[in-house]
Amino acid sequence: MQQPITFGIIGGGWRSTFFLHVARALPERFRVAGMAVRNAEKGTILERTWGIPTVRTLDELLKLDTLAFVVVSVSWSAAPTILAELTRRNIPALTETPPAPDIAGLQALQPLIKAGAKIQVAEQYQFQPLHAARISLTQSGKLGTISQAQVSIAHGYHGISLMRKLLNVGFASPTITAHTFVSPIVTGPDRYNPPEQEMTKPSRQTIATLKFGAEKLGIFDFTDDQYRSWVRSPRLLIRGERGEINGTMVRYLQDFRTPITLDLVRQNVGENGNLDGYYLKGILAGSEWLYLNPFTPGRLNDDEIAPHTGFELHHHANVEIVSYIHDGTLTHRYESAGKK
Repeated sequence: MQQPITFGIIGGGWRSTFFLHVARALPERFRVAGMAVRNAEKGTILERTWGIPTVRTLDELLKLDTLAFVVVSVSWSAAPTILAELTRRNIPALTETPPAPDIAGLQALQPLIKAGAKIQVAEQYQFQPLHAARISLTQSGKLGTISQAQVSIAHGYHGISLMRKLLNVGFASPTITAHTFVSPIVTGPDRYNPPEQEMTKPSRQTIATLKFGAEKLGIFDFTDDQYRSWVRSPRLLIRGERGEINGTMVRYLQDFRTPITLDLVRQNVGENGNLDGYYLKGILAGSEWLYLNPFTPGRLNDDEIAPHTGFELHHHANVEIVSYIHDGTLTHRYESAGKK
């Protein structure tokens, strides 16, 4: 059997546990050699919870085993320094999005690429199963040329990255109009716990139109609390001249007289008496598999499946940077430093 991919993690925050969960669910595919966590108390908690050794420095982490790469799961401001250290040691990196806090920080990463750095930015949304199925359909030609994507799925750079992928505009510069709107909302759960009592707070919504020339339009719409709110649902509309995707409903013309209507259907193993485990098998549109889960039989949610799709690609990766909306009014456009 092929040996599992062995990697290390720098950082001990909430996001780093996603990588730990995947390694635990798929030990035949992935193995965490250890984590570099500066806070010793936090390191002790991680060791007890996950059974993973922790150390305090990068040098100690690299002594634990031969690592295929290192996951950089730290703050935006700390990431560039760590990426530089990994470059000097010729260690490939899978870094969280974004790999720097601003344009100047991103531009400062360019010398690392020239020095031979192997850096993959873990922009996972395009790899989430449902989004991957939608992207596959937009690239199939069934909908014709995609002219519009209305994205109310994810904040800032995640939402814009997904929009660019759906519109197939690469790093083209758009003309942007944006504004914010504040309204009250009853609070939902946070990252760790459900609400303990009813409270109302301001909810900030960012709405922006991004025009890529005369024939491509993106509409970004997101509220700061939408991820975890129990009453604010995600929405997505993709339109081409031959059809559209509205949520999970697909409509397109087989010919000019024959409309086809399909639903994107999740196929889960372990339901309705099935005893093969419990995991996502894939997503069907009629009789066609638009997405097959590469990580069966791991019991993983969509956001855990997504960033690990690129694990085996990182060896030949350079920095890929996406645009995002900042404070509801600004968009930063980052040039790609290379191809995956």
